[in-house]
Formats: sequence, C-alpha cells, structure tokens
Amino acid sequence: MNEKKLPKKPARKDWHRADIKAALEKAGWSLRRLSRHHGYKSPGTLTKALDAPWPKGERIIAAAIGIDPETIWPSRYMEKRIPGRAGKPDSRKAKAA
Repeated sequence: MNEKKLPKKPARKDWHRADIKAALEKAGWSLRRLSRHHGYKSPGTLTKALDAPWPKGERIIAAAIGIDPETIWPSRYMEKRIPGRAGKPDSRKAKAA
C-alpha cells in the first residue's frame, strides 16, 4: 500500500490578453493594424478573438506571433475536437459513406 502519488501536470491555461498583445507588439503588430491588414473594416475586429472562440481570428493572431493557436488558447483546442475547429473531420464525407 505504498503507492507514490505522482504530481499532477498543471493545467495549460490560455494566455492572458495582455500577453497576447505584448507578443503581437514584439512581432511588430497591433490588433488594429492586423485587423486592417487582413481587410477588416472595423479595426477592433480581431479583438473579439481574445474574448470568445473565433477560429479564423485565432489563426490570424497566432500566425502573426509565429505560433499555433492551440498554444495561445489550449482550452479552446482540447483533445476532443470541437465543432468549427481545425482538424475536425469533414461531415460531408461521413454522410456520403
């Protein structure tokens, strides 16, 4: 009954919005400039991805920083595939079979 308890791995947390903005600044971007660069009329469009899941916006921000969106928002990209996320099987193929 001498079981050793292994320490739990700390849960990966989403980056704080200030850390995301700082990483963008280090890469030479702001959310406003990045929004405009990608053709969005409203300069605050990509800010939405900081507060709520938006796969396209998350990919744009992550690409500007040079990392994967899963690194910035691990809670949004859990092991289980979430509808609307990269890597989700194409439902049309499943229906055709």
